[in-house]
Amino acid sequence: MNSIAALPETISEAAAPGFSICTLVTDQAQWLAMQASFVAHGFGDAEFLHLDNSEANRWCAFTGLTAMIRRARGRFVICCHQDVRLIGDGAAVLRDRLAALEAHDPSWGIAGNAGASPEGRLVIRITDPHGADQARGPFPGLVHSLDENFLVLKGGTGIVPSPDLAGFHLYGTDLCLAARQAGRSAWVIDYHLHHLSPGRVDAGFLDCQAAFERAWGRRLGRASRIRTTCTHLTLRAGWRGHLLGAWRLARRRWRL
Repeated sequence: MNSIAALPETISEAAAPGFSICTLVTDQAQWLAMQASFVAHGFGDAEFLHLDNSEANRWCAFTGLTAMIRRARGRFVICCHQDVRLIGDGAAVLRDRLAALEAHDPSWGIAGNAGASPEGRLVIRITDPHGADQARGPFPGLVHSLDENFLVLKGGTGIVPSPDLAGFHLYGTDLCLAARQAGRSAWVIDYHLHHLSPGRVDAGFLDCQAAFERAWGRRLGRASRIRTTCTHLTLRAGWRGHLLGAWRLARRRWRL
């Protein structure tokens, strides 16, 4: 496994940045284009951290993001995909949105641009292959799940992905649950960007979902349902919860 020392130094120790931007990279050209779009929109003084998975998946999202979050020195830590592009809203808008969120709920721990409310209603502010300039508010919107394309963690909360999970899916919802356990909240904010990928649910995704449902059902000790932007989770506790979760996933696999 890569050492934390493999993370690049990108800014001097004397100048703690307002934002740290963390990305797992499989395509250097994509990451450089992402970084350029951030710099062009006011993030020139940000700390850019990345881990290189271009030759092999040496880091999964859970371990890789944990390493970068713990290394990050920014007041806010952005975890985003390499294929997001800023298209209007920049650093000044994000600072304004986070200041408004702080005034609205000082206990917030994580924010993003797409997720689902506790009642299962989608809350989205994004352009992606599913549609341009999507805006399903109100904003800020309290959520129990967040899509992983763009996440903002409040620095100093200690919230990181679960150490007993692995893979590249559902870590946004994992962070939301970790925030709730720490007495903090998760929100979708009005921050518009372009995500180039539509996302994909395949057999590997469903394997991660099964592990996620078992881990969090065991941790919480009760069965519950959480909607995300691409699936419905059944956190499995008790034999009924395990049977129901397994049945729902089997149906989803059959439809692939």
